[in-house]
Amino acid sequence: MAITARPLGATGLTVTRMGIGMAALGRPGYINLNHATDLGRDYAVDEMREHAWSVLDAAWAAGIRYYDAARSYGRSEEFLGAWLRARGNRPDDLVVGSKWGYTYTAGWKVEASQHEVKDHTLPVLQRQWQESRNALGRYLKLYQVHSATFDSGVLTNAEVLRELVHLKMEGVVIGLTLSGVAQGATLRSAMNIVVDGVRVFDCVQATWNLLEQSAGAALAEAHAAGMGVLVKEALANGRLTLRNHEPAFVEQRNLLVQEASKLNTTVDGLALAAVLAQPWADIVLSGAATVDQLYSNVRAFEYPVDAAAAAALAPLVETPQVYWATRAALAWN
Repeated sequence: MAITARPLGATGLTVTRMGIGMAALGRPGYINLNHATDLGRDYAVDEMREHAWSVLDAAWAAGIRYYDAARSYGRSEEFLGAWLRARGNRPDDLVVGSKWGYTYTAGWKVEASQHEVKDHTLPVLQRQWQESRNALGRYLKLYQVHSATFDSGVLTNAEVLRELVHLKMEGVVIGLTLSGVAQGATLRSAMNIVVDGVRVFDCVQATWNLLEQSAGAALAEAHAAGMGVLVKEALANGRLTLRNHEPAFVEQRNLLVQEASKLNTTVDGLALAAVLAQPWADIVLSGAATVDQLYSNVRAFEYPVDAAAAAALAPLVETPQVYWATRAALAWN
């Protein structure tokens, strides 16, 4: 089945319903299960660039036209921008989103005392915006606050919000990404932020998957208000795939295999299809780190998850506290 497209809320952008995220492709270390194996433990910059390009080529061939990067994803913007120019892709034929607010600090190492540092102040926004534009040029159409939280102060920082509106007036769609147990509350607060009569945020990217569904109601409200909605971590960093062999997850894994078999799809395809079944979800991100994973992910479009399948999968849901504590314990590899 072809990958379909739809408007990204009221932003004026049209996007494919699946995008490719660069978190696992732009840096040696990440928290996805078996990430080191996906990269073949070969972390030379040239080799990683070639590896990323192979996945991007597969995504393009599959019909994916949304690409998601971030300043903190190592060389993700560099790899993506160079690939777009090398392949001669026109900015009008795709949408690129990126994020600011975290600085990559791992020094191109898998093991580091700090992989990224969060800072939502105006100087960081101004510096990283220029870095993102330098790497991505006219391809960059969506710029997002990376992991906006109440604690970071970004939602009440008048000079940052004013600068974001300035970028919006220049034609860039402004969004925010969410994480943690307060995703819903953060989103509801952000929806109401207006500067000089202009709503600041027109897009939101949040975690929603078969394990963590606490933000669903707020995402539906945002979509109804005209915001574009992107879903990240649909596979829960690999926990919703066959590579999850945690003893405590055996029953859940068996349920996933059983339901995927009923629909004649892959476990990861099933998990991604569950997101696509949400009427408020404009884009679900594939975090594929290999070509084979990408091919498996796009099977999400073959067999939609209906009400019966959703009910059968409902026992997988965890409390937000359990989900985010488990995620925080995942090892960088």
